Amino acid sequence: MALKLLIALVFIGMVASLAAGAGFLLRDHGASRRLLTSLKWRVGLGCLLMALLIFGFWTGELG
Repeated sequence: MALKLLIALVFIGMVASLAAGAGFLLRDHGASRRLLTSLKWRVGLGCLLMALLIFGFWTGELG
């Protein structure tokens, strides 16, 4: 149950990072480093999400 909650929180974090990146792109026209930072967070959270999913299927908690 805790793994599913953690997966949901990481996914929500990815969506929030996506929304923040879109806002930075529209406001700053891509001229600031905030857009790059948002992309870095989204990639990192995506890797964490994949690792959690693989771990969940490997242990049988999501299977």
